[in-house]
Amino acid sequence: MTLDESIGAFVQHLEAARASPRTVVEYEHDVAGLAAFARERASAAVDDVRAVDVYLLRGWLAVLARKHAPSSIARKVAAVRTWMRWMRRRGVIASSPADQLVTPKVRRGLPTLLSVDAAREVVESPLGDGAVARRDRAILETLYGSGLRVSELCGLDVDAVDLPAASARVLGKGRKERVVPLGRKSVEAILLYITVRAGMVHPARKTQDPKALFLTARGARIYPRAVEKLVHAYGAAGAGRADLHPHALRHTCATHMLDGGADLRAIQEMLGHASLSTTQRYAHVSMEHLLRVYDAAHPLARSKR
Repeated sequence: MTLDESIGAFVQHLEAARASPRTVVEYEHDVAGLAAFARERASAAVDDVRAVDVYLLRGWLAVLARKHAPSSIARKVAAVRTWMRWMRRRGVIASSPADQLVTPKVRRGLPTLLSVDAAREVVESPLGDGAVARRDRAILETLYGSGLRVSELCGLDVDAVDLPAASARVLGKGRKERVVPLGRKSVEAILLYITVRAGMVHPARKTQDPKALFLTARGARIYPRAVEKLVHAYGAAGAGRADLHPHALRHTCATHMLDGGADLRAIQEMLGHASLSTTQRYAHVSMEHLLRVYDAAHPLARSKR
C-alpha cells in the first residue's frame, strides 16, 4: 500500500468512526506531513508504507523540534501512532514503529479563570435590545452557565433546547450526546434572543438556517471563529481580558461549580469528559486559586518570619 492510499483509507476510517471533523483534518495534515518528509529524505521506495521505520520517524521528529512546540509535536506523534496502529490491525504492516517514539513532555499550565464578579461583568457586557446583542448575551450565558465547548454551542439546534425543562441536548466529542442543564439566566437570555431571532436573515436572499439556534447576522449557523471573536470583545469590555477564549468560560464554569460544592462526577457528566482524571484537574485549579487568595489576604501569609 502506498502512503497516499494508506492516508486516504485512514481518513475514511476516522470519518466512519465518527471522529470530530477537526480531528480528521488535523490527523490527515500530520500524517501527510510525515509522508512529505519521507519522500524528501529517502528514495522513491519509501512510498511503500512498510519502508517507514523508526529511524525515519526520529529524523522527522528532529526536524519538527526546530520549529514546533512540544504540544504540537505531541499531537503529531499521536496522529502518526494512531495511523500506524490502524495499519497494523489491518495487516498492512507487521508492527508499529511509532510505538517506539517517546512523546514530548507537555507542561500543562493552569487554565484561564475569571472570578465570579469578572464572569458576571463579561456575560452582562452585551447591551441593547438588538438581535446581535441579545444573541451575544445568550451565547455568553450558555457558555458560562453550562460549560459548553464552542463547537457544542455552535452545533445547538432550536429543537435541542427545552426551555421549560431548562436543559439542552448537546452533541459532544466523538458525537456523543448528553443533556446539560441551563441556568435561569441562560433560559432568560435565550428566551429574549428567540423573540428577535426571526429577523436574522440574509440581507439579499432573505434566507435563514431553520435549524440552528444561534445565527450570524446574515442568518447562517454561527461558527466557532465568530464566537471566539465576540468572547474576545466582551472579555476586553467586561473584564479587561482581550485574550479571553470561550474555553476559559468553560474552565470558569467548572471551577465555580467545584468551589460551590458540586461533585466531581456531576461536573464530569455535565462537561462531557470521558475520564474523571480530566475533571480532577479543576480540583487542582481550585486549590491554586485558594492559595493565591490566601497569600494575598491572610495576615500570616504576609508576615515576616
